Amino acid sequence: MQKKLIILIIVNLGIFHGLFSQEEKDLGTETVTVVRPYSPTVSDAFKIKTVPNINDSIVLQKKKIDYSIFSIPVASTFTPSKGKASVVERVKPEQLYNTYAMVSLGNFGTALADFYTSRDLDRGKKRFDFGLNHHSARGDIEGVPLDTDFYNTKIYGAYTQKNRDMDWTGDLVFQHQKYNWYGIEEGFLDEATINSINEGQNYFTVEAGARIQMDDSFFNAGDVRYRRFWDGVSSGENRFFIRPNFEFPLSTDFIKLNVNFDYVGGSFENGSLNNLSNVPGISYGQMQIGLTPSIQLSGEDYSVSLGATLVYGLDLENKDNNFYIYPQVKGSYDIADNALVLYAGVEGRLLQNSYYDFVAQNPFVSPTLTILPTDQQYDGYAGIRGEVLTNLSYNLRASYKAENRKALYKLNPLNPGRTDQKGYYWGNSFDVFYDDVKTLGLFAELSLDINRSLSLGINAEFFDYNTETDNPAWNLPDMQGSLFFDYQIGEKWYVGANLFYVGERNDLSSEAIPNSLPQDFPSTILTLDSFFDANAHVGYRVSKQLTVFAKANNIANNSYQRWSNFRVQGFQILGGASYKFDF
Repeated sequence: MQKKLIILIIVNLGIFHGLFSQEEKDLGTETVTVVRPYSPTVSDAFKIKTVPNINDSIVLQKKKIDYSIFSIPVASTFTPSKGKASVVERVKPEQLYNTYAMVSLGNFGTALADFYTSRDLDRGKKRFDFGLNHHSARGDIEGVPLDTDFYNTKIYGAYTQKNRDMDWTGDLVFQHQKYNWYGIEEGFLDEATINSINEGQNYFTVEAGARIQMDDSFFNAGDVRYRRFWDGVSSGENRFFIRPNFEFPLSTDFIKLNVNFDYVGGSFENGSLNNLSNVPGISYGQMQIGLTPSIQLSGEDYSVSLGATLVYGLDLENKDNNFYIYPQVKGSYDIADNALVLYAGVEGRLLQNSYYDFVAQNPFVSPTLTILPTDQQYDGYAGIRGEVLTNLSYNLRASYKAENRKALYKLNPLNPGRTDQKGYYWGNSFDVFYDDVKTLGLFAELSLDINRSLSLGINAEFFDYNTETDNPAWNLPDMQGSLFFDYQIGEKWYVGANLFYVGERNDLSSEAIPNSLPQDFPSTILTLDSFFDANAHVGYRVSKQLTVFAKANNIANNSYQRWSNFRVQGFQILGGASYKFDF
């Protein structure tokens, strides 16, 4: 009772205090929302604390079973063996030999010979190499009244030394070549004139050079070379160049600087065949000084090279000079993990032409040439390449090139009034004609390599030319292509073949006449037919050292003209052997 009275008094005091407060001041109305985080709880699960009684009319009783063991001893002779790790079968490395020799003989009096030996000194830190190559043929070509034999022998030696931070190589080369200006059709000249023609020409080369390569240095590598080239009619040429390369690191990329000094000079004792008399002779001298700075940028999927070539060209004979700037920009981007790679570039250069280079491309040039550099203003290209499968690759490219003073080979005019020592003035030799040429090109290539035992490849290239003189691009094909395959049959046999195609070309046949300029000589444009050339080879490895082989060239026996009036040998068959040994 007392507790209820105390509670009632407290409630009345609260109500009275509330009324009194409202009379003193009006606090207004507010809405207060109390937000409280949700705190879930898990109630205890209801568990059966007693086992229910089973009220069943049938209760199964378990039958007690007693077990006993009846042991019988059994004799055993089994003894487990210890485990042994499997051994990977090692492939015995192929034995290498330091000397190789090959000899092959065939019809048309053809002979091929190769010899190479390499000797290591001071535990491989020093090496001496020596080699000899020979190719000759002494047979005649049907329907050609002049001698058609040729001879080409090259001897070279090199010394290499490897140090911890520097490698260098020095070499010395001697070469002798003999060719004939046999490009006269049967019946074109009478027998007496044919017998009076001295159609043979000899070329000689002596050159020495060195290359150095360094590690951990801003000087990366460098080449230096001197070449003396001369022929059998008192023509001579000197060529000297030095090309150091520098490389400067720049964070994850680097800057390259290539330097080039290139000189070529010489003289021809005989004058141009556009002249009726053999005067005067021809002298020339060209010098280039060039710098090519570039920056190399690369990432996981791309690589870019940005640069330019600056060249100062000096014509020493004519006291003329020019300054050239060429782009050097190229890059690639891998879109699909080597399956599709985009690449493009724009490049240019001042190409140093020489008598030696012209003979290497066309040994039937006359010793009466004008030597000038070719201004390759730009060569822009773009394409895609990649690997469709691990053993199947492709390459597609389009290009556009602009060249000033491009060297083209054109027949010399018939000039029977000349009395030169050699018989190259009967329309049976070639001059170098310079023209400004723009070339549009398309290229496609497909290569297949299966288990390293079968290699197959095909490529084709198409050209469209536009010349400043509106003449055809002399002796340049509008299309060319090739097909090859090599197949390894087991460990002993191997076979292979190649087929190449060259499209139509144009040349100019003319005759020098008195009191006329060369462009006014009576002339006729010639069209050289396109041609196929098929070749095959087969070989058998008698042992690890001895191999015998046979080769067949020009299987279709086509008497095509590689150069105007210069027919090639027909079907050729050769057989030979090669041997490897330590010397």
